[in-house]
Amino acid sequence: MTTSIQFWDYPVWDFLITLSALFLAMLLANGLRRSIPFLKKSLIPSSVIGGFLVLLFIGVFRAITGTSPFSATTVESLTYHGLGLGIVAMTFQSAPKRSSKEARRDVFNSSLITVSTYLIQAIVGLVLTVLLFYLLGNWSQAGILLPMGYGQGPGQAFNWGTTYMNQYGFAHGSSFGLSIAACGFLAASIGGVIYLNIAAKKGKLRTENAEEKEDLTAAVITTRGEIPLSESLDKLTVQFALVFSAYGIAYGLMLGLSALCDLSGVKFLISTVKPLIWGFNFLFGMLAASILKAFFKVGKKAGFVHRNYTNDFLLTRISGLMFDLMVVASIASIDLSAFRYREFWLPLLLVCITGGLVSFFYVRFLARRFFAGYVDEQFLVMYGMLTGTVSTGLILLREVDPLFKTPAANNVIYQNLWSIILGAPMLLLLGLVAKDTIAGEPTLMTFITLGALVLLFALMLVLLFRNLIFRRKQKTESM
Repeated sequence: MTTSIQFWDYPVWDFLITLSALFLAMLLANGLRRSIPFLKKSLIPSSVIGGFLVLLFIGVFRAITGTSPFSATTVESLTYHGLGLGIVAMTFQSAPKRSSKEARRDVFNSSLITVSTYLIQAIVGLVLTVLLFYLLGNWSQAGILLPMGYGQGPGQAFNWGTTYMNQYGFAHGSSFGLSIAACGFLAASIGGVIYLNIAAKKGKLRTENAEEKEDLTAAVITTRGEIPLSESLDKLTVQFALVFSAYGIAYGLMLGLSALCDLSGVKFLISTVKPLIWGFNFLFGMLAASILKAFFKVGKKAGFVHRNYTNDFLLTRISGLMFDLMVVASIASIDLSAFRYREFWLPLLLVCITGGLVSFFYVRFLARRFFAGYVDEQFLVMYGMLTGTVSTGLILLREVDPLFKTPAANNVIYQNLWSIILGAPMLLLLGLVAKDTIAGEPTLMTFITLGALVLLFALMLVLLFRNLIFRRKQKTESM
């Protein structure tokens, strides 16, 4: 006798109820943000406020009933996949060519600042939690999650926190990572507002006191040679189909590589490389999307692809949807019960506050040094990105450059490829820092990782100040 599921059974509705609650929270948060002056001035994104509303609802519901209203697996999966799908949608978008030498220089410098900020965040976080281990007995490698929560955002913070929790016994690891990401949004908003107010009082900001007007001309929404808005398949359906097809290819690649790790029988590959593969779902998504983009490009040259199937306007909307969903789900995933333990919240607060201050002053110093002519714009977009997400940085940037007339927005968008290349060694170290740890005790690998982070940071500084170093060397040789 076979049992069939009934439409009124909860598993039929679980995923949709969770999505409905998250979207409803975002709508409510957006209404509160528009109607409450304090929230509007705070610059906190609606998705962040929505996440805290859901978190509050879960806490009240659990206090009354003893259970959570949502499946933890569903909410955490939305966090994990939201990052990957959002990045895939961004990868499909066309990237305008930038031929200016100054533009290429600014993009490269932006990537160096991004990676060096990751590194200084990792160094500060790791040093603090190693020291706190000897005082509180906390998990000593926890601080290295700071750049994942601040620099990379909720998706990566959750991925690595969960990896450390499952692979190395870091109790509440996923919650710790997500809590850092949530604090990062607050750091971005608080730091951004303080900077804007101080700079405005000094008369340094060139704010445009006008309503934000979106450019919705036909040239922005669609371009010549694209598929029509609606035929046998709706144009939006095609965009979603491309994004999910690329993500499915990415899953196949990750599944194949992890199977090879299992077949090898090598402990390092199974315990370290395999979790890295699944933690970098967004990188494999980027690879798969790039392969499909190349296929369409070759197909057009060969003559068997006759139209453009991607649309930048719709893909931007999809990536925005996925990132908003990722943010609200990530905050809703935070396990509040972890805050009952001193060894959890004290390191969290110390790491987040110190990391926010270091990031603020470090990015401000470099913005003044390398981006003459648009210092404030570059600082705000980079500080917002390196404590929250790219979206947070763009929200801060809009306060002084609502129409994105300066190169600041382009700098943080086009620096991604360089950042991935230059940041790859640090990402590898994340898989090694907790190797052979027992109860979170520092190991030789912990200190080797710390030393490697310092060396990588020094290398980024040499690359950043390459022109100054080179000129001094030439001047010395000519004397």
